[in-house]
Amino acid sequence: MRPTTAWQAMAQRPLSFLTSSWPWRSLAYLTGGVVVGAVAVAVLAAGLAAGLATLVVLIGAVPLVGVVLAATVVAGVERRRLRLVDLDRLPDPHRRAEAPGVRSWVLTRLREQVTWRELVFALVSAAALWWLDLLVLGFCFGVPAVTLASVDGDTWPWTVFGAVVLLASPYTVTSWAGARAAMTRTFLAPRDRELGEELREVRASQSRLLDSFDAERVRIERDLHDGAQQRLVSLGMTLALLRLETPQDSAQAGLLDQAEAQLSTAHRELRALVRGLNPPVLADHGLAAAIEDYAGRFPIPVTVDLRLPERLPRKLETSMYYLINEAMTNIAKHSGARVAQVRGRYHSDLLIFDITDDGRGGVDPQAGGGVTGLADRITALDGRLRVSSPVGGPTLLHVEVPCRFA
Repeated sequence: MRPTTAWQAMAQRPLSFLTSSWPWRSLAYLTGGVVVGAVAVAVLAAGLAAGLATLVVLIGAVPLVGVVLAATVVAGVERRRLRLVDLDRLPDPHRRAEAPGVRSWVLTRLREQVTWRELVFALVSAAALWWLDLLVLGFCFGVPAVTLASVDGDTWPWTVFGAVVLLASPYTVTSWAGARAAMTRTFLAPRDRELGEELREVRASQSRLLDSFDAERVRIERDLHDGAQQRLVSLGMTLALLRLETPQDSAQAGLLDQAEAQLSTAHRELRALVRGLNPPVLADHGLAAAIEDYAGRFPIPVTVDLRLPERLPRKLETSMYYLINEAMTNIAKHSGARVAQVRGRYHSDLLIFDITDDGRGGVDPQAGGGVTGLADRITALDGRLRVSSPVGGPTLLHVEVPCRFA
């Protein structure tokens, strides 16, 4: 899977990471942070000073408003800079002005919660973040420069220390760049309440659909178990009674053999269908056991490695079971794979699943089909799906779904 953040690049490819562009992107991100932070300090300090100095004559409100609006500019620059170390675009949460003109635009900005959160971020950035950027860069490159420049017989331990610091600098720089980017995203990512009532209603609708699908699945499972399965059992008993009245060497006995064989097959298929709709092992033992049970009946070997701290919430557990089930079904139908793997972990309030196979690859998420259905399921859970499937394989589905345990 192609990494989308600096942290992912460093974690997934610890050796080839050094020859990738990520260390340079991280270096550019921190260097730009120093520049942007220094400019922000100058602008914010000048605006605050002018505003406080003239506030007694009511003119100071203008510079103070300018400080608030300058913070939105800083936030906009940070959203663009974030693409250096986090490829997921961060949308601008600001609304369009309610009417044309500068006055309407200013009033719209001042009424938005995101504007004040951006002001807090700008103040934090000016007071601390860019200093930390400068400190990290100074440690990674300033310390080695000083120690290597003063090489003599008495200072060789410091020279070795400086060399080690320099060699480790790609990881040090990228680690802080990833942490800074995560903090920036936390401050500047739009909140649900800032995206409007329409988006909240869409998400509520998605949740209701998941609940209705779950309820409908349980109803179908109950109807099949109490209706069709019982009728098949009754039909089997009728055939057994009919066999008692039929001579063993008659033509009717052969037809009864065929009917009983077909009935047994139908009963077995219906039982498998019912078990797939609402598998008891999922309800009794959880997601890991249910996936291992399904993998044991899969037509190709599947390695299951799910390490979850505890039972998931029921709704999420059921959704993830059918999501993985559908992904594995797609593998069996379309990939031509010989082996597959399902790996799952829980980290930082995220469920992370990797579903891989050694099939022919070439899966295009934009072409519709099974992957689109998976993406819709994951979107309904407020998660993310990434697909890596070069022609010739292998194929990797990377799923991230938010999850908080009570």
